[in-house]
Amino acid sequence: MRSIRRHIETHRTDRIGWLRAAVLGANDGIVSTASLLVGVAAANASASSLMMTGVAGLVAGAMSMAAGEYVSVYSQTDTEEADLARERAELAADPAAELRELTAIYVGRGLQPELAAQVAEQLTNHDALGTHARDELGISGPHRARPVQAALSSAASFAGGAALPLAVVAIAPGNGLIYWICGTSLIFLAGLGALASKAGGANPLAGAWRVTFWGALAMAVTAGVGAMFGTVV
Repeated sequence: MRSIRRHIETHRTDRIGWLRAAVLGANDGIVSTASLLVGVAAANASASSLMMTGVAGLVAGAMSMAAGEYVSVYSQTDTEEADLARERAELAADPAAELRELTAIYVGRGLQPELAAQVAEQLTNHDALGTHARDELGISGPHRARPVQAALSSAASFAGGAALPLAVVAIAPGNGLIYWICGTSLIFLAGLGALASKAGGANPLAGAWRVTFWGALAMAVTAGVGAMFGTVV
């Protein structure tokens, strides 16, 4: 019997879960912290007040991101588990109907009825629940919800993103601090957008532009609100 040579390919869909959480966290960390600092600075706050505000925002934001991601992703896990339990019960109650359902799915995807029936039977004998989870429910291993992973990724990436504008406050000169925060934060956002797009296989320039635009808008709005309560330095 001839051996089958496996063609190895590299895909990026298995990165979707942690990449989405990490990019969201880092982007939110930079944008929210920079916007917060710009708004407070626009109200003529001192450098020490800016640092205290930024650190408080970092801690609160990281915990909020972790809690929000955990709760939202866990709700997806609950839905997946409920669907799997229902499918397990249906397989036990009427396996023939489930086999016909699986055959119809493969026919709808382009297989001839006879071949579809053979494929459905063989896959059912191999792993009935796993086959129905993948082909009927759209639940597969790389795309399963992972609440803890999402929470930790979001919290860590938020803290890392928030630390960048805070570092600028610590080392930048007092004069024109708003412009230092805005300028460097836009550079950070552009780098993040390009890196995230590259990791996902998309166009880095498009990713950089998209993230930078919305970050600039957020900082501009916050600076305007802050300026209403003080004098821009």
